[in-house]
Amino acid sequence: MTLKMGVIGTGAIGREHIKRITKKLSGGTIVAVTDVNQDAAKKVVEEFSLDAIVYPDDKALIAAENVDAVLVTSWGPAHEQSVLAAIEAGKYVFCEKPLATTAAGCMRIVEAEMKYGKKLVQVGFMRRYDSGYKQLKEAIDSHLIGEPLMIHCAHRNPEVGDKYTTDMAVTDTLIHEIDVLHWLVNDDYKSVQVVYPKKTKHALAHLQDPQVFMIETNSGISITAEVFVNCKYGYDIQCEVIGEEGIVKLPEPLSIVTRKEAKLGVNILMDWKDRFIDAYDVELQDFIDSIKETGKPNGPTSWDGYIAAVTADACVKAQQTGEKERISIPEKPEFYE
Repeated sequence: MTLKMGVIGTGAIGREHIKRITKKLSGGTIVAVTDVNQDAAKKVVEEFSLDAIVYPDDKALIAAENVDAVLVTSWGPAHEQSVLAAIEAGKYVFCEKPLATTAAGCMRIVEAEMKYGKKLVQVGFMRRYDSGYKQLKEAIDSHLIGEPLMIHCAHRNPEVGDKYTTDMAVTDTLIHEIDVLHWLVNDDYKSVQVVYPKKTKHALAHLQDPQVFMIETNSGISITAEVFVNCKYGYDIQCEVIGEEGIVKLPEPLSIVTRKEAKLGVNILMDWKDRFIDAYDVELQDFIDSIKETGKPNGPTSWDGYIAAVTADACVKAQQTGEKERISIPEKPEFYE
């Protein structure tokens, strides 16, 4: 069985997913594409020599009888309507983050999926598929370091564009830590407070950078998450979990070690796409395989997308108030257990 897939949105991430499904992965084929820019969609079909129909909009693509699954890689505010339409049509959905731009929108998707009665949606939180994070998860779940007590992590970019704003440190950057840390410790968040250290000279006037988020889980795990998006030296993701019996740390990406001119060194990545390129491959392959083998996606769920949205809203509020803000996450529905 080959999973027949339609792609909604043929921008950068859409093109990357089309490329990996066509060139690198197995078990899936692209049979339909659409984009608000129809010329862009047609160019993608030509570029990758796809045997695919270009549809005028997402509704037409989702309604196509030969489409088994939909990849939603369009502009964030358009995600909700596409995911809801796919659920109504009984089509599997892989949706890049955000699942929806509001917690209320995510909840509408959760409710629609539960009403349909079958898990159809996977959210594109690719860090769960990174080999380093999977090793951290295995260490925590096997109680290698006992119960986790604290987590220190950092998300650093060499630079960002002039349209990047202070709240985007949450919605575009920290959002990945929000999901992967929740997955690592399997513990809902309770509160968050934001501290602004001394501002870097490399940040534009409208942007507060760096930022430190202090998050507490229901069981009392203390998380400090640094977001520093003008660090200049490279793209650097760090995570250290301190437990009762020891410490585990996210491994550095593989790189050769050089000895030259009286210096010992390794290269540091500059592009996030290079850091997580393998995780993207594993993530989409798992989406395809799990549907074929079990009849449902195996990755991050609509409920995970909802948790991320609720937590992000509280983080943005904490940015604005400077106070400790409560994160109120309802009990997980049995449907998502």
